[in-house]
Amino acid sequence: MSATLTRPPPAPLLAAIEVEGFAQASGAEMVALLGPAGAPAELAAFAASWERLETDAFMADGGRYRRRRHANYTVAAGTRTPRRGPHRPHFQAVVHNTLNGGIERWFAPVEDAVADSAPLHGLLGLGQAVAEARAPGEAWFIEVHQFRIEAAAAAPGYPTPEGVHHDGVDYVLIAMLARTNLIGGETLVTDDAQHELARFTLAERLDTTFVDDRRVMHGVTPVQPADPALPSCRDVLVITWKRGGPPG
Repeated sequence: MSATLTRPPPAPLLAAIEVEGFAQASGAEMVALLGPAGAPAELAAFAASWERLETDAFMADGGRYRRRRHANYTVAAGTRTPRRGPHRPHFQAVVHNTLNGGIERWFAPVEDAVADSAPLHGLLGLGQAVAEARAPGEAWFIEVHQFRIEAAAAAPGYPTPEGVHHDGVDYVLIAMLARTNLIGGETLVTDDAQHELARFTLAERLDTTFVDDRRVMHGVTPVQPADPALPSCRDVLVITWKRGGPPG
């Protein structure tokens, strides 16, 4: 399936990224942008795949609170269609991830049915349209991350254990899929001196943030269960765009 977008990104979203370095879109706005890819049945099946993520075994803090899957895509220069690449490790330099950077991390691949799903391709298409509007004609390397952060009584989860950070890419899309029995998890956007520019909570399905990673930093506060007796988790999709082909 090719990534598609029913309409171009709205001008206010692009203007916010241009002026502020980040932009927000509500779940309702995202559903309207995605068209059929945002249908309730499509999104429900997509969100259900977060139940099948695997434990992140590369946490240098020894934490077992994160589950994830990973995929990569490329966009050739002069084209606009993301194509899935062979499975490969995720790598971040230590300067961008002081906790887990500097090593190749092999995560479980995104399931083929999820990679081929309408919601994922709709989100890829929207993010690619934003990247293309900002930098026309570039080649892009794209990484897709499914994250689940789990929390328990006296054992909080850390969505960004490395703290407020740059990802070392050009653009980042962060979309909420589900918050279950959760408190905390505020998204922070700062400048390079870590002066806070914005603080908000992605609360509803498909509440989304677009970040110009070259200009601003981002992070998320720890999460803990609202009811300590019940399961608690935060499910998000993160997609990143970096100019050029795959590293290495």
